[in-house]
Amino acid sequence: MGGTKENTETTGIPSIADPSLPLIDSYTYHSPAPTAPGPYILGVDEAGRGPVLGPLVYGVAYCPVAYKESLEELGFADSKTLTAQIRSSLLETLGSDPANLGWSVRVLSPRAISAGMLRRPPVNLNQQSQEATVLLIREVLARGIQLSEVYVDALGKTGPYEQYLSSLFPDISFTVTAKADQKFKIVGAASVAAKVTRDAWIEGWVYEELYNPSPSEPATKTAPTQVRWAEEMGSGYPSDPKTQAWIKNSLDPTFGYPSLVRFSWATIKVVLEKDAHPVEWTDDGQASLVKAFESATGRDKDRCIVAKDLNLKSVGML
Repeated sequence: MGGTKENTETTGIPSIADPSLPLIDSYTYHSPAPTAPGPYILGVDEAGRGPVLGPLVYGVAYCPVAYKESLEELGFADSKTLTAQIRSSLLETLGSDPANLGWSVRVLSPRAISAGMLRRPPVNLNQQSQEATVLLIREVLARGIQLSEVYVDALGKTGPYEQYLSSLFPDISFTVTAKADQKFKIVGAASVAAKVTRDAWIEGWVYEELYNPSPSEPATKTAPTQVRWAEEMGSGYPSDPKTQAWIKNSLDPTFGYPSLVRFSWATIKVVLEKDAHPVEWTDDGQASLVKAFESATGRDKDRCIVAKDLNLKSVGML
């Protein structure tokens, strides 16, 4: 479900500091650092890699090597195989033994994902994912946690990624494999942290475009009657019929979509090109305007016509 916070049941998710605020920038959350002696194992997994709506969340969970047997009894597994109620209960379990269990998430906002993938040169989703993983590992180490083994859930060719992580952290033994959340309980715990955090953001999404903080009054949102987007957004995956309906019904032909959307996704690009108003740039077809900004030759080399006409000179020529 999507919509405003007051229309949804908001649960107390530690990784969302203030659910009444819109998600604009990416951020990191860390639980209190465990105090039990190391070394520690750590698992890495994500939630929301494929959706066209909402954030991508990377999660890590970690515990002492000596705690492995106890971890096996806590019920962690691939979060996709668990009900929402069980996932929420397991997140509470992650916080129930602070001496031995720790977890963190890196929340990549849809705006940040789009900005990275649409910039030149682009930062693709694989690179953004790697950066999030490396950041989380570095920050866990910076908290004084001694890591000896790290297990990473990954798609595609895992060998090069495992070698890359090993080169960055040579004192840690890395295992990068598909379906790691099914093979290693510590990765299942990370999967739960990531999934619960993403679901909470989606279920209680606050539209940045409707958010109206006032310096003299408490932060408010505009009246619900002004909401221009469909309330039911589904899971956010392009294959979800509810998400497809949201994409179809929420398009503004002039302004496009709100920042909930990942504009770098082909699904969105196709809809914008087909159903939104076309954009014409002022220099399209104006060869004289383009030529005015071309570099000259001879003594005026590297100076365009505009610079010469305005008698602009670099400091080095004065």
